[in-house]
Amino acid sequence: MHHLLRRLSGIAVVAVACAVVGVAQTSQPAQSGQAAPAAKKPQYKDQQEYTLYDSVTKETDPNKKLALLNTWKTKYPDSDFKLQRLAIYLQTYQQLGKPDKMVETAKEILAIDPKDLQALYWITFLTPTLGNTSADALDTAEKAAHGLLDATKPANVKDEDWTKAKQQTDAAAYTTLGWIAMQRKNYDVAEQNFKKSLAISPNAAQVSYWLGTVILAEKKPERQAEALYDFARAAAYDGPGALTPDGRKQIDAYLTKVYNTAQLASPTLVELKAMAKTSATPPADLKIKTADEVAAEKEAAETKANPQLALWKRVKDKLAATDGQDYYTNSVKGAALPGGVDGITKFQGWLVKAEPAARSKELLVSMEGKDQPADITLKLVDKDGNPAPLTGKPEVGDQVQFEGTVDGFSKDPLMLTFLAEKSKICTVMPPPDNSCTTLKEEKIAPVHHPVHRRSQ
Repeated sequence: MHHLLRRLSGIAVVAVACAVVGVAQTSQPAQSGQAAPAAKKPQYKDQQEYTLYDSVTKETDPNKKLALLNTWKTKYPDSDFKLQRLAIYLQTYQQLGKPDKMVETAKEILAIDPKDLQALYWITFLTPTLGNTSADALDTAEKAAHGLLDATKPANVKDEDWTKAKQQTDAAAYTTLGWIAMQRKNYDVAEQNFKKSLAISPNAAQVSYWLGTVILAEKKPERQAEALYDFARAAAYDGPGALTPDGRKQIDAYLTKVYNTAQLASPTLVELKAMAKTSATPPADLKIKTADEVAAEKEAAETKANPQLALWKRVKDKLAATDGQDYYTNSVKGAALPGGVDGITKFQGWLVKAEPAARSKELLVSMEGKDQPADITLKLVDKDGNPAPLTGKPEVGDQVQFEGTVDGFSKDPLMLTFLAEKSKICTVMPPPDNSCTTLKEEKIAPVHHPVHRRSQ
């Protein structure tokens, strides 16, 4: 902002300086006996006034220059060069770092010339900087900002210089109009002006912060993401126009608190700041989701991709909860699962172990992957519930579908036991087939017991 300030004021100073020099060259004190000019031009009252003016323009020490200006003003309060003198006062107060005196001087200038570019600019720029929220200050700054927007190019400024300066003075005008509307609690008007300013000068991090502030103040929960993005911009951006390190640190602390309190998860705060650092404008579809929203979306996606696994995870989460035993006893024990819940008639998992390996009595199934621990045990039974071992050797690693009646539960490690008939267990064929065929078993030779003959 300070670099921009020097650039803008430099262009304005050139214009004023040219005007002052032009007047001085044509307005030397009239010598006695000379014919009066046809049209009255500004004149020094006497040689002493000219000498004061000359001393002021040549003095480089701002404190000494101010003393000379005060002497000039005291001795010649009604000087024909009052406007030019005020312009030099303005520049001197700038050099001395006295913004309140600059505003006071700028107001005096505008009382003489309501279109003076420097005066309009400094009132516009300094009012938010000084934080003056009095009704008079806001009205004066509002009028000055509109004056900047309506300003036309001074005759002695190059077109290319004016184009650059006008863009920046317009940005300053919109910033101040936004700030004024913010003080008046006209948040929608403030938002519009801040956005216009950022469209011209996107690196103005202070404006991004104010924009986020007024969007939040509008109390529209659906726009929270926009506001947080603007705060992230103010916290993360560290180039020209950035806030001070302390200012950025405070905003970052606020963002972190909001993210933690609201349990925001996507994008993460790190991701949001990385995004905001590169652009002052958020993506049109930006949405910041809570951890619950992310989990719900993940669950919905999993349900769509694998509804059987999604149903199992819901059951498993309830079993793993603090009151898991009660859930098992009251809702799962003795139940036929999946039982058509959500239209699902069979679970699907991977056969990771058979006990024993041949003529197995139990099949251990992992619902979440062939490399994951088993979480379901299938006890093989006939239709009457009696043990019914396999006659062959099942192929471990195959994907299987099954249904059964819940018969047991252990919590650590979590294991749910089913009574399952072989006819209700099938092997899932690999893609693209994906059909389910009779449980695959490797045939094994029957066991022959030796025949003992009775001796004669």
